[in-house]
Amino acid sequence: MPEDRFEKLARLHESLRQMGSVLVAYSGGVDSAFLLKAALDALGPEHVLAVTATSESLVIEELEEATALAKRLGAKHEIIRTTELQSEDYASNPVNRCYFCKGELFHELAQMARSRGYRYVLDGANYDDLSDHRPGHVASVEAGARSPLQEAGLTKDEIRAFSRELGLPTWDKPSAPCLSSRVPYGQRITVEKLAQIAEAERVLHRLGYREVRVRHHETIARIELPARQLAEFVASGHAGEVVKELKALGFRYVTLDLQGFRSGSLNEGLQLPVVGAAR
Repeated sequence: MPEDRFEKLARLHESLRQMGSVLVAYSGGVDSAFLLKAALDALGPEHVLAVTATSESLVIEELEEATALAKRLGAKHEIIRTTELQSEDYASNPVNRCYFCKGELFHELAQMARSRGYRYVLDGANYDDLSDHRPGHVASVEAGARSPLQEAGLTKDEIRAFSRELGLPTWDKPSAPCLSSRVPYGQRITVEKLAQIAEAERVLHRLGYREVRVRHHETIARIELPARQLAEFVASGHAGEVVKELKALGFRYVTLDLQGFRSGSLNEGLQLPVVGAAR
């Protein structure tokens, strides 16, 4: 008989209580927002610190939303600046790019936790992440971070369901990985490319498309929208406006991916055994 999701929730809260005090790596996404709420409920705000990392690869809107939600939850919240683009290991964009970003971040968080007296650093990895290409999670584990949602066996759907019941505005939030995830592996990541991507996606957001990726293929912008919205997009007359605005951003060609949106589409075709070959 499958384990009840409420049993998993109870296990999560018990695990957090045993930790005593925690620093939560908090992006403001579905998973980390739920983890922060659970930690606050289990330990009280005096024993929890939420820390958000910002850099050129994070859009300002995500930082603003994360800050507003932390305030609403009554959490202590700090923002730190990371410099992953200064690392050639990261900027050259290998398939394990996230390893280098998260390695820097979680080692900094570990030092921060020690200096502030927090016993554990937590990340928001969930049970479903075990089946995905997650070199960043390798780095967090190596830095000593724990993943309580994953340890409790909580899936993304269960986390969304609990978030909705708790009144968290993130319950139906689309995933929002960093902007570098839009650049194909092997193509160099630059500040200019990340700014282009951010502005291009804002164009689509302003037109009402919540879940969107603009993949950066040098002179080509490849737009991914949910498959159910492809016909709507074509019929809406938005295409001309989008093409005009994205070309103004420096793209020469603007394409619509007929497969539709799929998270991690740039991982397609990867030989995943190389994931652990970090450094």
